[in-house]
Amino acid sequence: MTIRDVAALAEVSPATVSRVLNADPRVAHALRERVQSAVDKLGYRPNSQARSLRTRATRVIGLIIADIQNPFFTALARGVEDAASERDYSVVLANSDENLDKEQRYLEVAAGERMAGVILAPSSTAHSRIGTLTDRGIPVVVIDRRLRSAQVDSVLVNNRQAAKAAVDHLIAAGCRRIAMITGPTDASTATGRLSGYRAALRGAGIEPEPALEICGDYRVEGGRAAVRSVLALPDRPDGLFVGNNLMMVGALHALADAGIAFPADILLAGFDEMSWAGFAPPITLVEQPSYEIGRRATELVLRRVAGDVFPAQSVVLPAQLRIRESTQRIVVA
Repeated sequence: MTIRDVAALAEVSPATVSRVLNADPRVAHALRERVQSAVDKLGYRPNSQARSLRTRATRVIGLIIADIQNPFFTALARGVEDAASERDYSVVLANSDENLDKEQRYLEVAAGERMAGVILAPSSTAHSRIGTLTDRGIPVVVIDRRLRSAQVDSVLVNNRQAAKAAVDHLIAAGCRRIAMITGPTDASTATGRLSGYRAALRGAGIEPEPALEICGDYRVEGGRAAVRSVLALPDRPDGLFVGNNLMMVGALHALADAGIAFPADILLAGFDEMSWAGFAPPITLVEQPSYEIGRRATELVLRRVAGDVFPAQSVVLPAQLRIRESTQRIVVA
């Protein structure tokens, strides 16, 4: 009796039978029942030794991020790949596009393929369903954003502290009416950066104004739309802090469309480095240690894979404010 006999009776492929026997979550319920019925009728029992070889975890790390086009994640992915390669592991990359359903499908694929571990940039601080992996004993390390719903290892930066430093700098440069383009409300990075923005204002005796806090989506078009709404205010801001690099691209388009120059008309600072940040004029940005985040996350997940037992760790790496011409007042003689 072979797996092909089961496949013939169930009218499916041998690969489908194998997935059902290995509890692959991607197999539809009706198909699973059909295969199981054929197994029962034929009295098929898989070879336990061969099955143990097939079900052993692979030397593959899954990396699920929001958007590989974002330079922050590009550098981070390189850090993951370099650290994994040094230990003879491969990396499979997936983009969730900030979509929980898409993220969940990739988590199920990682579980079905028995990946050794997964590094995840969660789409949501509260709703990411990593139990798909942890229930099967697959280690998970979250990056960039905290997860309130699970006790797992994480590698992050102090977003509040870094954002406060950037806004403190804008205030020191003379700004008193600073707008912030923040990210999605369910992302811990966005809430942390917004908290830092407010703390800087209050520390300078400036009460935050809801009209100056615009929620974006961490994407180019979201940044463009948010800055357009800020520029439409009756009392235009004299400073602008943009919550990530892709929204900064949109912000620059919106400023150019409106004929607003920086730093002549408005001082400009942002979060996340960009390869072209040093050009025309150079932009003040918070630089995250993207590559190091990737390396540290990989080291943590591989320690778990090796069987190390230790309390869930939260590694917080420092970010650095790079001050450039976009926040320097132009003095007319």
